[in-house]
Parts: sequence; C-alpha cells; structure tokens
Amino acid sequence: MSDATAKRNVAVLVAAQAVLGAQMPMIFTVAGLAGSALAPNACWATLPISCAVIGSMLTATPISAFMQRHGRAAGFAVGALGGAVGGGLGAWALWTNSFLMFCIASLFTGIYMSAQGFYRFAAADTASDAFRPKAISLVMAGGLLSAVFGPQLVKATSQAFVIPFLGTYLAVIGLNVVGVALFLLLRIPRPAARAAGAPQGRPVGELVRTPAIAVAMICATVSYALMNLVMTSSPLAVVGCGFETGHAADIVSAHVLAMYAPSFITGHIIARYGVEKVIALGLVILAAAGAVAMAGVALENFFIALILLGVGWNFGFIGATTMLTNAQRPEEKGRLQGINDLVVFGGVTLASFSSGGLMNCSGGSVEAGWQMVNLAMLPFLVLAGGALIWLWLKPREFRA
Repeated sequence: MSDATAKRNVAVLVAAQAVLGAQMPMIFTVAGLAGSALAPNACWATLPISCAVIGSMLTATPISAFMQRHGRAAGFAVGALGGAVGGGLGAWALWTNSFLMFCIASLFTGIYMSAQGFYRFAAADTASDAFRPKAISLVMAGGLLSAVFGPQLVKATSQAFVIPFLGTYLAVIGLNVVGVALFLLLRIPRPAARAAGAPQGRPVGELVRTPAIAVAMICATVSYALMNLVMTSSPLAVVGCGFETGHAADIVSAHVLAMYAPSFITGHIIARYGVEKVIALGLVILAAAGAVAMAGVALENFFIALILLGVGWNFGFIGATTMLTNAQRPEEKGRLQGINDLVVFGGVTLASFSSGGLMNCSGGSVEAGWQMVNLAMLPFLVLAGGALIWLWLKPREFRA
C-alpha cells in the first residue's frame, strides 16, 4: 500500500494518542495520591498503578492475537472499552472508599494501556521501509496533546466533587467513549487468513535468541520500566516535599511533553545516524535524569529530572521499537509484538510495584526514598548498555 494510506492512518492514530492517551497522564498523576488515601499501608500507595501495568502485561499477548485475527481497529476498540470500565470502577471505588475495587479498576485500565502500546506498530503496518521510523515517531508525537490535555483535566476535575479525584475518573470514561469513534477511520487491512503451508515464521525460542530482537526487547523494557519507576513516585515525592498537587500535575505534564515532543525528529535522527546510536543516547539521558533527581529536591530539580526522563524514554523506546520492527518477518509480527509487550510490561510491572516500596519504605524520609528510587536505575542502565555494546560488536549479518 502507498504511503498516502499510511499517512492517513498516522493522522488517525495521532488523534487517538491525543484524546484517548490523555487518560494515562491523568491516572499516573492521581492514582498514587488516591491510592495513598485508600491503602491500609503507605507502602501500597502505588499498587493501583502496578495493577494497571499488570493488566497491560496480561492482555498484551491476547490483544495482539485478537488484532491478528480481527484487525487493529477492533482491538483498539476493545482497549477503549477496558479504559471506560476502568474509569467507572475507579469512580465507584473512590465513592465507596474501597482500595480493593480501586486496584481492580486499574486492572481494566491496563487493557487500554496494552492496546495503546500497539498504536506504534499499527503505524508501521502500511508504511514503506523509508517511512516506517517516521510513522512510528509521529504517532508517538500525538502524546504531546495528551501531555497538555490530561494534566489540565486533572486540575479541572480532581476537586470537582467532595470526594477527591472522583471527577477525574468520570472524565476518563468520557475520553474513552468519545475517542473510540476515531478507529472507524483507520484503513489497515485485516490480516489474511493463513493459508495451508504458508510460512509460520521462526519459533519463539529462536526469535528471542535473535541478537537484534533480544537487544531491542531489553532496551525497550529498561527504557519503559525506568521511566515508569521514577514517574510513578514523582507525584508522591513532589507533594511529600511540601509542594502542591498542582505542582505535581505540572511536572507530570512537562514530563509527558518531553516524552513525545522529540518524536517529530526521532525518526529522522534514526534514519540518519542509525538506531543503535539513538538508543544509546536515550540510555545516557536516562542516567542524567537520575543524577539531576539525586542532586536535590527543589522544584526545578523535579522539573529538569522528569523532562530528561521523558526525552531519554523517547529515544530509547522508539529506537528499540524500530529495531524490533526491522528484525521481524511479516508472518511473525503478531506473535513477536505480543511477546515483546508481554516482556516490556512485565518489566514495567516490577518497576511500578517497586516504586512505592522504594519511595515510602526504604528510608526515614521522603528525600531518602526519592534517592533510592533514582539510584535503582543504575544496574538496569548498565544491563541495557552492555546488551547494546554486545550487539555492536557482532557482524551485521549475524544480528537479525
């Protein structure tokens, strides 16, 4: 198919990122704060965010298989339905003061989170080899609008009712209901039924042992997990250091803007300098984010650290996604993308679950907990950097 179709699909997916994607900065801003009010123990404050990531991890492979059979639009609609149910249950949990129900609501939010993760792969489905990295990065750039829209909705809705954050979860329902209509505009062919004797692709064991695929999965997991580790705790750290919820929302907004703003040029940079160099730059910037965060707890430290965190995630994650799509074969993409997101969100689950414990239970103060959160980044950055160097040292013909 021509890139005219690909560009149309990119426009639809950008709009979906802007509208439906706004719920993610909303939830990441308020879920930890609401969880700290509902949880029986402060160490469990970020468990609802972990539950969202668990829901995403558990549904990544089934949603990928569903899309392979029924098409991208149907899979994305299922994701939006999950997001709407999560918003409704979250509102009910806040109304009834139920921490258990709040965690269940987050599991349903994870269904949307999982489906959103496939927007980037859908952008590549109808794109030419030359346009593919740009298509992926442009779709990721759609998060710019959600980065502004979501936190502003938090400010407008978090105290709209007597029960804090109830209005935010009601707004999440509306976003999913409105946004799902966008998927009717997608023009991505439904995958053809596999003919008898058609290529099956490499077995799973061989896929994950392929150097380029293995390194792409490691770097994507580390980039996403470390971003989630720090972002999950940041609202708790900001409020715990004496700043307002509005400050936390502004910092999350700046962070999400930094996650997506570079996407306008990331594809061009990858095309010019190579995907490995872009991933390496992302890992270096993630390390710089941790260094700035550990240097102090002034408001500017939070802003600069979270902005660097977003830029580092962008280069690392988009680079790893491009590396993965370049290494896959057409008959493997449904299976491989599901496995990839299962691994990625498994890592993110561990990071988000660890975030609350590190933040609230690893030191005698908010500052000490925040230091531990950022220090925990180091071994995983070394792992990803080592994997990337190992790939560089391999002859190109043995990578994919």
